[in-house]
Amino acid sequence: MSQASVQSQTRADEAFDCLQTAIVKGELAPGERIGEVELCARFDLTRGPLREALGRLESRGLLVRRPHAGVKVVSVSADELVELYRIRELMEGLAARQAAERMTDEEIADLQATLDSHEAMINQAHGQAYYQEEGDYDFHHRIATGSRNAKLAQMLLGDLYYMVRMYRYRLSTSVGRPHKALNEHRRIVEAIAQRDGELAEFLMKRHISAARRNVEKNIADGLMSF
Repeated sequence: MSQASVQSQTRADEAFDCLQTAIVKGELAPGERIGEVELCARFDLTRGPLREALGRLESRGLLVRRPHAGVKVVSVSADELVELYRIRELMEGLAARQAAERMTDEEIADLQATLDSHEAMINQAHGQAYYQEEGDYDFHHRIATGSRNAKLAQMLLGDLYYMVRMYRYRLSTSVGRPHKALNEHRRIVEAIAQRDGELAEFLMKRHISAARRNVEKNIADGLMSF
């Protein structure tokens, strides 16, 4: 690959990361219509890398393209979001149980270290937000891959994962929620380290259930728009 091609790909990756982060953090809101000219100006991007980034975001289900309506950030209804959390509760509970049975000691130690870095990030944000980049830095991503269940991980880390991340960040800014969520993560990892699959599943399901109740409260209080 030529140097020009490498540079073009790098710019496309940067555009993708920039826009995906903007979607997850709500800077590009669910349902918002977006245009290439506006995005180029707003995020200091050029057309070629931007178009490639938009295609990748569309393939991940974060953007939808409809005839005569242009490109919009994906959105779900309040009822659909609650149902997504109910699905996560069951699936991630199983993932935690299998992670307790299958993760190596080294992987568990590394996950504990990742949670330490999460704590530092939360403190830096003065307890106001809990933003986890996708992949290995994301607690839920690590549990899914640590389950060593390829089909389960495929379901958890497909469109469901990217869509839920949009709302996880918005909910993480609720007062007191960042530190509470981190403590819940730590207890789950402790159960995994003890190889107690039953406890890990119970704690994960309770963690997701608490998040779902937070969703429902925010909806009832009119703090989330759809």
